[in-house]
Amino acid sequence: MHVRESRPASFWPLAIVFALFVLFMYGPMLVIFILSFQGPEGGLTFPVRGVSLHWFRQLGEGLGVVDIGAALRRSLGLGVAVMLCTVVFSVLAGLAFRKRLAGGNTLFFIVVASLIMPSIIVSLGIGLEFRLLDTGIKAVLGGLGLESTLENFGTSLGLFTSALGAHLTWTLPFGLLIMFAVFNRFNPAYEEAARDLGATPWQGFAHVVLPLIAPSVVGIGMFGFTLSWDEIARTSQAIGDVNTLPLELQGLTSTVTTPAIYALGTVTTVVSFVVMAVTLGLVWLLGRRRAGGAA
Repeated sequence: MHVRESRPASFWPLAIVFALFVLFMYGPMLVIFILSFQGPEGGLTFPVRGVSLHWFRQLGEGLGVVDIGAALRRSLGLGVAVMLCTVVFSVLAGLAFRKRLAGGNTLFFIVVASLIMPSIIVSLGIGLEFRLLDTGIKAVLGGLGLESTLENFGTSLGLFTSALGAHLTWTLPFGLLIMFAVFNRFNPAYEEAARDLGATPWQGFAHVVLPLIAPSVVGIGMFGFTLSWDEIARTSQAIGDVNTLPLELQGLTSTVTTPAIYALGTVTTVVSFVVMAVTLGLVWLLGRRRAGGAA
């Protein structure tokens, strides 16, 4: 006869605290989802007035002078660029740190230091660097007599220059830490077996190492995209003359007084969930493929 074990006295108080924590974390997101599906008479607070896709249609038509579609494309493009750079640099750095490097500890702490620095300070510093670079470029163009080029030159601050660098200061430390954890558990016997069978270092990496670490690489890609997708502080002073979607959303909170702002928040959240779902799907497929190959 199976005897059901009684729960300890601390179970229910801890369960209540956990439930309140989950409600605190995800309650605001649920509220935004609900309010974004109101009818045309809906407002920014409860009660909900009707149910429709009215505010999503208005979002597609535009919110005043803000081009939401362009901001969305900029954020997607920057997110993809950050994802690719984070994956490539993290994997290469993880491979390099498998061996003892001269100054490796110093380099590691320099990379990780950006995690503890205030994001706005990082953004201000990068913006200042690129403004100094602008001054240097203009001086060189003027010295070379390239007046027409100088007149057309605006700034080196931009989506795939300063903003990309600012986002990488946030995503690369996470990718590097993940790679360290992966390679600390990696068995080098697989590579040795591949070399014994005549594989070159590149073949050993492509056919042995990469398939084994692929789920972690996919996870790093997801981190890179999602961290870039909703980043505001590191982007604000390093983006130049254009805005990403989070910056536009932040600006709209003080001018848009309809549930359209909630519809925009819902869209951005759905994009994040789609990226996470695709990532989990890829990890599952890679794990199934590896298990099938082992069998």
